[in-house]
Amino acid sequence: MSHPITIVQEGRIDPGLLRELALQWFDGEMVKYVVDVRRRIAAVGGEMHADAESILLEDGSAQDDLWGANYFPGRGPVDFLEYTSLINISPRRGNRAMEIQDPALRAVVRSITVERIGEGEGV
Repeated sequence: MSHPITIVQEGRIDPGLLRELALQWFDGEMVKYVVDVRRRIAAVGGEMHADAESILLEDGSAQDDLWGANYFPGRGPVDFLEYTSLINISPRRGNRAMEIQDPALRAVVRSITVERIGEGEGV
């Protein structure tokens, strides 16, 4: 594995790298990622969201700013994003489920996803 997890800080992730990351764990169907809603960056790849979360914490992110999701390349602009991750269960932050509940926060996560990863294009 040449790129187990990649932090995307500006622009979009290279489609070839995204394909490689999706193939590593999920047969190209999806890739797990974590966004930092304050820094507007994403850590893409890994078997579990906690792996990407750890990379962002090491990179200077604050725990309260991190939210996990799943990206599905090739599903198009409606079905490319799933707001589900174990790291999202955080009663302290007002989220008691694996899925991000707050519509405003979901909108921010979607915006960062489109900026850093894509909008469901095929890879």
